Amino acid sequence: MTARDEPELDFLTFPDEAVREAGRRLPELDLEAMRLVLLLHRVSSAVVYDLESGVHRPAGWSWSGFRLLFALWIAGPLDGTTAATLSGMSRAAVSNLAKTLDRDGLVRRAADPADARAVVLSLTEAGESALRSTFRAHNARETAWAGALEPAERATLVALLGKLADAAHSDGVRRRG
Repeated sequence: MTARDEPELDFLTFPDEAVREAGRRLPELDLEAMRLVLLLHRVSSAVVYDLESGVHRPAGWSWSGFRLLFALWIAGPLDGTTAATLSGMSRAAVSNLAKTLDRDGLVRRAADPADARAVVLSLTEAGESALRSTFRAHNARETAWAGALEPAERATLVALLGKLADAAHSDGVRRRG
């Protein structure tokens, strides 16, 4: 087969080739588990890229910035450690990001009354307004992605992803937070 006859590989089609080739090289592999994790990661990455490039970068922040703003919007004022846990980032990343978002007028950093060494993060009025406005566009993209599935398929996928999330709490599984 020539290079011209081979199917074109891209980020989302590569898992099929990877599973085929890995199975040829190491027949003892659990290829279905490999396919599941590769597809889960790649589709998640494609969704994140779409949301970041189409919604969040135009709003003036990164995907990480959105995650922190969203955590503060949903949970209210948070100490840096909790903000890091809820946004899936390191404490240092949250600290650096909060400085940028504070400079941009979206987040307020204040001394924690219970611990003068710690900082409490909260959304400013401008931050809440920007998040609300941008989240509408974010949710429209979520709706477009979810539109590829029938309602029953969505419910099944949500339930299955919930099972994987629950499994992350078992011993031996490394996770954030």
